Amino acid sequence: MSELTPKSLIQVARENGSQEEAEPLDLGMRVRELRKSRNWTLEQAANQAGLARSTLSKIENGQMSPTFDALKKLAEGLEISVPQLFTPPVKGQVNGRMVFTKEGQGAARPTTTYEHELLAENLTKKNMLPYRARVRARSMDEFDGWVRHDGEEFLYVLTGVVKLYTEFYEPVEMRRGDSAYYDGSMGHNVISLSDDDANILWVTSLV
Repeated sequence: MSELTPKSLIQVARENGSQEEAEPLDLGMRVRELRKSRNWTLEQAANQAGLARSTLSKIENGQMSPTFDALKKLAEGLEISVPQLFTPPVKGQVNGRMVFTKEGQGAARPTTTYEHELLAENLTKKNMLPYRARVRARSMDEFDGWVRHDGEEFLYVLTGVVKLYTEFYEPVEMRRGDSAYYDGSMGHNVISLSDDDANILWVTSLV
């Protein structure tokens, strides 16, 4: 399949149901923002989408225009529609909406260091991303560098004992009921100090 130009990609987004007049945007930057808002590394996002890590890296850095097949894989991996790849959430709208998630029925997203359970997954265009996480990591050596993303983040310890590492502060030991609020663009990682994996609630802002 031939590659699509950025202009034709925007047209695809319009034809697939975008209600707003789509402004040209940087697809690579948009994909990177979506990936980081989920706290995914390049490798994790590539695995979710069924793409090679090098391919996703080239897309994010504007070094290649993805085929429509790659676009569909990206959208499915990010759990959005193809038009949403090109349409940032609209601000200023007033909506009465709600979604209910029963205990244990969030969407599972396991990684090597955390086992995430995404909450309110079916609610689109959220301003916050809430999720529970079982902390598997026991050492900073298990991470591939710092986790960084746009927005702010709130962490609340549900069970066990964790240590929160941040780029600019001394590590903090946290127990059940303790919480922390910090800038998501500052490097951060969490490890469990408990014999059993600790459980935490994370809420990340998407704006």
